[in-house]
Amino acid sequence: MDVEQCIAKGLLRKDAPDIEKSRKSLAVSGKKLLKADKMQALELFEDALVNCYASMFHAGKALLFRDGIREKSHFGLWVYLNEKFQGTIEKRFLNELNALRLERHEISYGLGEADVTSEQSADALKTAKGFLAAVRRLLEK
Repeated sequence: MDVEQCIAKGLLRKDAPDIEKSRKSLAVSGKKLLKADKMQALELFEDALVNCYASMFHAGKALLFRDGIREKSHFGLWVYLNEKFQGTIEKRFLNELNALRLERHEISYGLGEADVTSEQSADALKTAKGFLAAVRRLLEK
């Protein structure tokens, strides 16, 4: 699926660019990252991972707000970033965003208990920090 298909299906919506919402979404991303760090320290690895994803999601939303796009689904956000920022944001960050999206979904809505290890949540934390830094650099341009 591509961005135009996401728009046609209502997963994304064109809107006016909004720099203020972009800034606010970036601030939320930073707060979620701090919370993930605290959850990691408390050995609440599922919560740390979910907050890492939330940080990446809100950082991604900051780019969409800047570009005049509203997300109506987590998948749509990933499609937009994957299509529009290929070569600008490292592919590993985009891949991990999608992997964490799926993991968060399973943790939040799945019937089984997720078994997130310290290493998995630490890796997610490192990735989320790198992603947020990459998005900040893009927004400063």
